[in-house]
Amino acid sequence: MQTENKALSLGHQRLVVRGPEAMSAEYVNLVKLCVGATTVSELYYSQQRRLETTGFVSHVTRMWPKREKELVSGGSIYWVFRGLILARQEIVEMKEILGQDKIRRCSLILNHEIFRTEPRPKKPFQGWRYLTPEHAPKDICKFQSEETEIPYHMQLELSKLGVL
Repeated sequence: MQTENKALSLGHQRLVVRGPEAMSAEYVNLVKLCVGATTVSELYYSQQRRLETTGFVSHVTRMWPKREKELVSGGSIYWVFRGLILARQEIVEMKEILGQDKIRRCSLILNHEIFRTEPRPKKPFQGWRYLTPEHAPKDICKFQSEETEIPYHMQLELSKLGVL
């Protein structure tokens, strides 16, 4: 998939990422519980292992989002860790894959860069939820593998106080 603003080469994860000013006004995001990782660091290292073996980062989900065009027009997946949205990744493409059980699934191809967001409380839910850009938490910074994470309980309290 190639567009003016975005180029993707799954073999080597070559991406040209757009800044917020270049994003379509008609995009939407997903919010998803991060299963299997309890911190942004764990998500990062898990995805790095996958990137080394497959050449790209993806997240597979059973259902196909109906708002595909809006998702790949600048949308991101916002990750919820233990009740807080803490990170996001741009959704680059959606591909249909067939699982070992012969059931069709949606593979969200993600930009390998992870951005930390302002912590935002999110109650438990199943599947995903759509998130409009105006309701999405703001980016804090690009995640760096060498950074030290603030413990979860501190992030939660600082979020409640409005410090983070």
